[in-house]
Parts: sequence; C-alpha cells; structure tokens
Amino acid sequence: MVLLFYTLYGFAIFFFGGWCFVWLLHIIAILNGKLKLHKKPQLPSPEVPLPGVSILKPLTGVDQNLYSNLESFFTMNYPKFELLFCIEDESDPSIMLVKKLIEKHPEIDASVFIGGRRSWSDTSGGDKVGVNPKINNMNPGYEAAKYDLILVSDSGIRMKEDTLLEMACAMTENVALVHQMPFTCDRGNFPSVMEKVYFGTSHARIYLAADLFRINCPTGMSALMRKKLLDEVGGIKAFGQYLAEDFFFAKSFTDRGWSIRISSQPAWQNSGICEITNFNNRISRWAKLRFAMVPYTIVLEPLSECMVLGACAAWALNVLFQWDVFVVYLVHILAWLILDWILLNVIQNNTLPFTKMDFVIAWTFREMGAFYHFCLALFDPKIQWRTRTFYLRWGGLAEEVSPRV
Repeated sequence: MVLLFYTLYGFAIFFFGGWCFVWLLHIIAILNGKLKLHKKPQLPSPEVPLPGVSILKPLTGVDQNLYSNLESFFTMNYPKFELLFCIEDESDPSIMLVKKLIEKHPEIDASVFIGGRRSWSDTSGGDKVGVNPKINNMNPGYEAAKYDLILVSDSGIRMKEDTLLEMACAMTENVALVHQMPFTCDRGNFPSVMEKVYFGTSHARIYLAADLFRINCPTGMSALMRKKLLDEVGGIKAFGQYLAEDFFFAKSFTDRGWSIRISSQPAWQNSGICEITNFNNRISRWAKLRFAMVPYTIVLEPLSECMVLGACAAWALNVLFQWDVFVVYLVHILAWLILDWILLNVIQNNTLPFTKMDFVIAWTFREMGAFYHFCLALFDPKIQWRTRTFYLRWGGLAEEVSPRV
C-alpha cells in the first residue's frame, strides 16, 4: 500500500510539472511570436549587394490557386533570383501554367525541369537518387542552380513582394538556414478555418517555443539555405533516403555549428485543395515522421495536447491538493482556448476571416481529434504520399512499398 501511495504521488507530481511546463510554452510562444513575427526587414548597406537566390519549385498537379501562387514568385521585389520549376511528369498539367507565366514575365530568369531531366529540352531522363520523390524531382534543378542561396518552396506557397528580401536579410554570416513558420492564407470554407486554427495554435505553439530553445523545428515548405553547405555533404541527393528531408537539412547545419533562424513572415499556404480528409492525412503523416525521427515524442506528444493533458492534470491536482476534478478540467480547457486565441491573433496580425464561434468550433474539433491522429500515426507506420506508399523505419529512413500486382 505504501509503495502504491508513493507511486500515485510520483505520477501526480510528474503530470503537475508537465502541466506547468506546457503553460510556460504557451507564454513563450506568444512572446516569441510578438518579438519575431511581422517585422520589417533590416536592409543591408547599399554598398553590400544582396546575394542571388535560386528558387526550387517542385510541382505535381494543378489546383485552382496554383497560377496565382506561382505568379507571386514572378512579381517579388528582389534584385537577383532565378525560378527553377521541377515537374515530375511531362504530361503534368502544371507545365501549361508555368509556360504561360514564363511568356507573361519574360524579364524573369526561369527554367523548367521535367521528370529528372536536366532541362526542358533534355530527353535523356535522370537517375533516381533516393526514395524521396520531392528530392528526386528537385535534384536536376538544384544541380543547375547558379546562385549561392537556395530557396526550396512548395507549390502551395504564396509569396508577398518583400518575403524573399526579408529572408535574405535574415541570412547573416553565422546562419545557414532561414525558415518560414507554416500558416495559411484567408480562405472561405470550414476546412480552411480548421487549417488556420491548427497552424496558428497547436503547431505554432510548439514551433515558436522550439525556435526560442534552438530545437530543430524547420519545415521544408519554404526554407532558404546555403548551397555551399549542402554541396559539402553531397547536395540534396544525399538526403534522398529520408522523407523528412527538411529535418535532416537543418540537422546537417546545426551539427556543423551553424545557426538556423525563423523568418519574420509566415509561410502563406494557399492550396486550392482544402478538405477535412486532406488536412487529417497531413497531420497523421507529420506525426508518423516525428515518431520515426524523434521516438521520445511518442510519450511526450499526447501529453502536450489539451484534452489528454487536462485530464491528467485534473487527476494530479485532486491527488495533491484535493481540487475538484471537473472544475479543474473546465478551467484548464477555457484557459487553453483563450491563450490559443491570443496566439492565433498574434500570428494573423490582422482581422481573422471568421467569427469567435467559428474558432471555438474548429478548435474543439481539432483538439478532440488529436488523440485519434496520435493513435493512427503510432499504429500505422506506412505513409501514403499522393499515389505512393512508404514504410518508415527508426531514424527517419524510408523505403517505398511496391504495389501488389
């Protein structure tokens, strides 16, 4: 009985300590967001020219926003850059949109690479450099890049005129990677509200807290990197064995003593495909990648979620202080909701495109489904990426699963 008593108290103290720590993360994320996001770039001296940037745009398929998203790269206010469109298949309809934009903006240096070929006119094809389809798609464009800085930017990203300027100015002497925190543009349906709430609360809280503690957190949807440092380890093809190449890009830099820095502008995701199913699949896929790369998150991740942590904390406070479990749980959820609302407004930096009631509904839907996504990711290590299936191994290594005949 004595052993059981001390065991229960030990767990109660553990949950109470974890509960207090997560509240600290809430405050850190809000303060770090206020400190670093939506700041005007500090321009270098006129005598110091801005470095050239090679922008890799991997494309597969077309959605209703793709044309305007791509055109935002042609209209950026930056003195020297090139656009390298990497398209997996020559029958992909995105080729027609790219050709129209190149004809519309002849003043922009732009090239197209198809199916691993080295250029539009090359018909020889290219070698597969790993299981990662994004790396295979981008590698010919990467090898043809002529500038010292590489920006990897996903197809669904929309750029503001000064985004690249801000990122380049943040690339100081000791910095190897400048990354944008994922967020979303304003769109009109409920799934878009779900995405904005997720990326502006749960995801942003961990992302901004990890940034402050210098923990490897960058995502690869929009990241500016030093090409020389990638070349030193074999270029991007050296990371083709991983699906989460962005994590290993950053790890390669920090292992060699370089710093990474968050951009003051979020990555404005603006995909025209916005559905609940697609959103849930993304969340589960990212969780599977985290579990494979950083196994201790299997234990910590569910304890960082509102509903699970609240239940554990309510029990712990009842054991330690005899507080009412039901009251503690309700106060916990209400306080979490309020702090998430504050954080979301910090990141939006403007009027939100939905009401407070819309926020409460989307927030509740997301938080209630968090444990389901955790279980789904934990017990099914296979990742479905477009039409391909991959199996994840510990350490982040991946292998493609061949379809049954």
